[in-house]
Amino acid sequence: MLVVKRRPDKKITGVKRIQDTLILYSEDGLTKLEPKSSNIIRIVYTLKDNFSGRAKPGVVYNKLFSGWDFNETEHEIKLNTGSLSLVIDKNTASIRYYDQSGKLLLGERDYESRNLEEFDSFQTVRDENIKVERIVTPDGIKEVVKEAPKVFDRKLYRTRLYLNWQEGEALYGLGQHEEGYLNLRGKTVFVHQANKKIGIPFLVSSLGYGILMDTYSPMIFNDTNSGSYFYTEADEEMDYYFIYGVNMDGVIRGYRQLTGKAVMLPKWAFGFIQSRERYETAEELNDIVKEHRKRKIGLDGIVLDWCSWEGELWGQKTFDKERFADPAAMMEELHGNHAYLMMSVWPNMSKECDNYREFEKEQLLLPASSIYDPFREEGRKLYWKQAEEGLFRHGVDAWWCDSSEPFTPEWNHMGKPEPSTMYHEFYDTASRYIPAELTNSYGLFHARTIYEGQREETEEKRVVNLTRNGYTGQQRYGAILWSGDISADWTTMKRQIAAGLNFCASGIPYWTLDIGAFFVKKGVQWFWDGDYEKGYDNLGYRELFTRWFQYGCFLPVFRSHGTDCRRELWNFGDPGNMFYDALIKMNQLRYRLMPYIYSLAAKVWKDDYTMLRLLAFDFPQDAAAREIDDQFLFGDSLMVCPVTRPMYYDKGSRPVENAAKTRRVYLPEGTGWYDFWTEEYYEGGQVITADAPIDRIPIYVKTGSIIPMTCSMQYVDEIPDAPIEVWVYPGRDAVYELYEDEGNSYRYEKGEYTITIMTWSEESRELKISEPSGSYPCMVKIRTYHVKVISER
Repeated sequence: MLVVKRRPDKKITGVKRIQDTLILYSEDGLTKLEPKSSNIIRIVYTLKDNFSGRAKPGVVYNKLFSGWDFNETEHEIKLNTGSLSLVIDKNTASIRYYDQSGKLLLGERDYESRNLEEFDSFQTVRDENIKVERIVTPDGIKEVVKEAPKVFDRKLYRTRLYLNWQEGEALYGLGQHEEGYLNLRGKTVFVHQANKKIGIPFLVSSLGYGILMDTYSPMIFNDTNSGSYFYTEADEEMDYYFIYGVNMDGVIRGYRQLTGKAVMLPKWAFGFIQSRERYETAEELNDIVKEHRKRKIGLDGIVLDWCSWEGELWGQKTFDKERFADPAAMMEELHGNHAYLMMSVWPNMSKECDNYREFEKEQLLLPASSIYDPFREEGRKLYWKQAEEGLFRHGVDAWWCDSSEPFTPEWNHMGKPEPSTMYHEFYDTASRYIPAELTNSYGLFHARTIYEGQREETEEKRVVNLTRNGYTGQQRYGAILWSGDISADWTTMKRQIAAGLNFCASGIPYWTLDIGAFFVKKGVQWFWDGDYEKGYDNLGYRELFTRWFQYGCFLPVFRSHGTDCRRELWNFGDPGNMFYDALIKMNQLRYRLMPYIYSLAAKVWKDDYTMLRLLAFDFPQDAAAREIDDQFLFGDSLMVCPVTRPMYYDKGSRPVENAAKTRRVYLPEGTGWYDFWTEEYYEGGQVITADAPIDRIPIYVKTGSIIPMTCSMQYVDEIPDAPIEVWVYPGRDAVYELYEDEGNSYRYEKGEYTITIMTWSEESRELKISEPSGSYPCMVKIRTYHVKVISER
């Protein structure tokens, strides 16, 4: 007969405050409640006799909060911070979280809410017995470990935290999901890294709280019939933060308090960035910039994609001496035409290149690979040394850290793997090279390499790092994330809207994509899956590209890129052609909105703001708004409604018959709305039919908004003293802070910037504009303002 073995009892047997930490004792381990502020509490659970003191890379805030108390009754323990109350059931150790009014925010499952499963963790041994297969991928030749000796590293745990969500509650974040998820309720989300996926272990609720799982291994979020929980693959203990923000902006503010402020990107990074796969020579780069200037198309950045190196020396951080004979002269010409250069760099290197040999000599590669090791300071310093000597000293302005996962086993399949297969293959592959508990965080360390290296080199040039992989805290390294090598079709475009919104709800503010998609045609591999074999010669693709460009105009970073066909705007028609004219119109609007956009960027830094916003950020009480996955707010005021279906041409240039040139738009309740194009006024809380001809993306402006604009420019600082048009959308009082600085140094961190406050009084119908407070080098002494008050109709 089987004899049951009793589980360890989770009942709390002792409670002790040790300085500013509350420790709960049970037969089933220790739980630590560590208030970090009145609205942030860290919870750590271990089966060991003490807690790990090992530092983690994402959370940098290490202060404790002392202004809390607790009391114990027969059945409960209550911890009160003034903003939050935690109630712990002494029989089960499950926690419930309440706001100061007593409203329940979140409850853990009322039995066995936290579980740890121990396993042995191993590391690959660096020796000659490793068997490796070399595979050609779109990210270069990579080594795949087939067999390798391993040694025991230590005991780790798979962790599982069970939670009970509330009826009507919406959940967002956890990174970027290519499936087009918005509200994550009822979903399973695999939080790992892939070419078209970015996993970030931070969840935000429409109820105004967030949960940051302080793990650096892959994670699963599940909210299905099999349970609602977080599961992590490899940790020393369960470690997470409950962040109460009252609203979603407050939650993001708490996340940045824990993980670091987002730094300012240079002003030019908010202009248009032109890229393609790929420009071949210094002459071609400069010719493309000159053509933009000749046509008066706004342009601030141009990108040099892969193969800037000599021959087949993949990942070598130097210029090919034939195609880029004089890099300094190339950069001088680009800068003379007011264009900045972004360059592609890679973590993996050809074994035939000097950069690889230097890393191999210093033993600073990941085991059995040609990928550098950023987890060691020496590896980061050597990588930057090579980047500085070969590229940065010639005047290169920005970095494109491609393949920063850097493991993409899903690309080795001919057919697209199932999401669970992709997840497990990523973890299995990455853990052969990286300690299991760090397998999700390579991109974070790689971004640190670039940021710390460049900041040590100069304070005059802000770090810009376009990268494909992000993780907890990466906002402090000047990172812009992009959505990977997506394919050209209308479904993908629509799904990208939700992907970007959830990503930015995950705490990292700067996100972009390949306007028009990377892959345009269909190839043998599953991921090469575009719908347009003739590229821009297909009128259907011209329409898709135009709509994608309109959407991209309202992303934090405005960037075109892709393979299969060229992406310069003049390839989509001549002046007078409806597609070309629509593209130019949006390019000009981006530059006209630059005062608004750059002030948003300042709010990201100063106020821990989010510029690409789910409607739930501003309308959490509006049940309809919480579910809208194809509209978003760009800053406080502009609601953008991309067109996500063909209205003129289908694939093969076939005309779309009888298609209405309109789209359905939901206007959230609680405010009035103005049509940006026609200035017509609408009450909120209704669905309208918006006009959407090819040259118009529906945009609506909230009442009580102030939008500063300027004239159309060819680059962001073409006319430094240009008049600013102040568009006032009445209906309620409004205050706006116009931010200005010199644009590309870190002196803003020392307070060298100006704030001009604009105040609209609804009662007096007057706009007051203050004198700028503060100063910065070369600031405009006299600024002209043209005020336009939109009238209600």
